[in-house]
Amino acid sequence: MHRLGLRYPWSAASNANTAARLKYPDNPDKFAESELELHDELQKLKILAGAPELYPDLVSLGTVNSITGLLNHDNTDIAIDAVTLLQDLTDADVIEDNDEPAQVLVDALIENNAVELLVQNLARLNDSDPDESAAIYNTLSTIENLIEVKPSVSELVCEKTKLLKWLQARIKIREFDSNKQYASEILAILLQNSIANQKRFGQMNGVDTLLQAVAMYKSKDPKTGDEEEMVENLFDCLCCLLMPLENKERFVKAEGVELMIIIMNQKKLCYGSAIRALDFAMTNYPPACERFIDVMGLKTAFPAFMGKASSVPFSYAASAETDCAHKCFSFMDHSKLPCFKLYFLLIPLSKKNKKKRYKEELEERLISLIASLFGGILRGSRRERLLSKFVENECEKIDRIMELYVRYSDRVKAETERLNQLELDDLEIDDEEKYNRKLDSGLYTLQLIAVILGHLWTSEHSRMKARIELLLKQHKLTKKDVKDILQEYHDNIGDLDGPEEKERAQSKILKFISAFT
Repeated sequence: MHRLGLRYPWSAASNANTAARLKYPDNPDKFAESELELHDELQKLKILAGAPELYPDLVSLGTVNSITGLLNHDNTDIAIDAVTLLQDLTDADVIEDNDEPAQVLVDALIENNAVELLVQNLARLNDSDPDESAAIYNTLSTIENLIEVKPSVSELVCEKTKLLKWLQARIKIREFDSNKQYASEILAILLQNSIANQKRFGQMNGVDTLLQAVAMYKSKDPKTGDEEEMVENLFDCLCCLLMPLENKERFVKAEGVELMIIIMNQKKLCYGSAIRALDFAMTNYPPACERFIDVMGLKTAFPAFMGKASSVPFSYAASAETDCAHKCFSFMDHSKLPCFKLYFLLIPLSKKNKKKRYKEELEERLISLIASLFGGILRGSRRERLLSKFVENECEKIDRIMELYVRYSDRVKAETERLNQLELDDLEIDDEEKYNRKLDSGLYTLQLIAVILGHLWTSEHSRMKARIELLLKQHKLTKKDVKDILQEYHDNIGDLDGPEEKERAQSKILKFISAFT
């Protein structure tokens, strides 16, 4: 009986409306009644969201095909009804514990061109109309739900539709609203794990679009929490976009380095996000490092590195990255690479702990940024300017780097002891999981600090070497402790960028290891 309910009278209403429109195309009064009936039947189908186990029947009876067909209905209200229905059927709460039925439904929707039709329908919706504005939101929500069930939709929707272009246009609008916020979130989702999408959006002048969008907040703060979250989404998009080399080049050409430094100097809520973007731009890209030094970036970065940015406002939206699953970006297999950018998911934190974590994230970003500078600036006057920062003011920056080394070393040691205790308690932990847990406890940052110490040690500056040796002795550490960290780093460098790059990176670390002997 339920199969008949899925087909009739819904099917009859749909067929009657189609017939009436074909027979009386220029006389709306003749098909108005059938349209109202179709509207009512679409509303009734929403009850299926409470019974996802019926989704396979919905597919086998051809109902999904009929629903998707209504997305390009001449009456926008009917198309909106179809969007709302699809949003209800794919809602995250509905499909959470119904993986198989959800997969059947999503596969059918894709097969029946729902993705293309949803995006086509966006073009005729107007934000000034409350119902159409809600339909825009529901369309984006449906696309997000489809990606959640079938991640490959992320690339499919960018290949087969103009969604990226639509999102780009939304982001360019200066006024803030909830749909602009959601557009920024969807763009981040599309870019986060897809090199293809990152390159595609880069070719669409996406880097410049995002720089213009965040530039609005260089000297002012977002007015609301929602607007603050949107700005963080935009920075998430920018950081994703800065993964491919060609987009780093576009970032430098568009004076993105200069903009991020301006934002840092203004000390507004985007301060930490600007550091994050610079970190992504400068990783494995010497031209960005060179530009950073040429435009006096050292003068901005090192006071922050020394912890002298206490007047910077704390951004709850930025710290909320650790609370939001959709922002759990793991761009690379960080356990096997010389560099990685990771946002990891944590248990929700109190405001006090969030502020502490936010400060730690800034620290880690700045350490990564300085390591990138040393890796990108190998010789010449720029290198000397960088090194001179560690000599000035009685080598205070070496004191700072050793302070951080000790803190992160203690953290990693504590985690190592904890893992060893778990093994004594007969809990099996393989080497890869153990290494990843140590990375999450701060090992990666400790490794970067050791790399920075390697650059300083091999710089032939006698004052630097003497200071490092003195501080190691004061903290009851030895050069072997630094060597051991560098050796573990060396052993876990992967070959994602090719065997030649792996060999080059390992050779550099071996040089440091040998120098500390």
